[in-house]
Amino acid sequence: MDRYRVAPGSDIDLKDWDPDDLAAFSGDKDEARDLFEDMVERIAELQHVMWAEDKHSLLVVIQAMDTGGKDSTIRSVFSGVNPQGVRVANFKSPTSVELEHDYLWRVHPHTPGKGEIAVFNRSHYEDVLIVRVLGFAPEEKWQRRYGHINDFERLLTDEGTTVVKLYLHISKEEQAERLQERLDTPEKLWKFNKGDLDHRALWPEYMKAFEAVLSKTSTEDAPWYIIPANRKWYRNYVIGTIILDTLESMNMEFPSPEEGLEDVVID
Repeated sequence: MDRYRVAPGSDIDLKDWDPDDLAAFSGDKDEARDLFEDMVERIAELQHVMWAEDKHSLLVVIQAMDTGGKDSTIRSVFSGVNPQGVRVANFKSPTSVELEHDYLWRVHPHTPGKGEIAVFNRSHYEDVLIVRVLGFAPEEKWQRRYGHINDFERLLTDEGTTVVKLYLHISKEEQAERLQERLDTPEKLWKFNKGDLDHRALWPEYMKAFEAVLSKTSTEDAPWYIIPANRKWYRNYVIGTIILDTLESMNMEFPSPEEGLEDVVID
């Protein structure tokens, strides 16, 4: 999946990245779904080993425009894992208490401990995305935050956490279809917020903000992946492959059993 990984120092223009791309898989949709089901099982197995070994941790950061598929990605990729070893943090508007501290104060407690996987549904990157686009902070303030974020993620990786960041890349046309589907589907109507249309009107500004994030904060140890996300089955296949490859690369093992267990008999 290196084709989707943002090389450090890249100057990203999202017009060069096709949200309909299917280049990493030569089969059809059904084949990809079958393979993805196998990936989900294997991810669950490796998460169990991670929990038992208690040495490694994984942080998965997911960012996207509205309707980009953050929630469904989490449900799909981590559907088989033991909830005991996986935590999902959803970063919405900061509370009054959180606003009394630096912007990373509310984030750090949600990072994974040893043996854990943490998934950020939105993240600390909101403070260089929505804060920038809606003008919640002056430019000289949010410009400094790219460096803060790189240092923060370097701290995590230096201390043993593997960081994978996923930008779910959809087109404006695909977003329109998904928003309309929410309006037309009673079970999804609760998801529709008129404010989404205000953000949609700022699409060019959001693209510039995402391009800056991807260009300035993809590092060797905490890379960004630009995921073609117009087709949900392909998005799941790509993300499943990335997460599985990342877990496999940790070379985890179950801890050695206590000595002398062969003589233990349960009465």
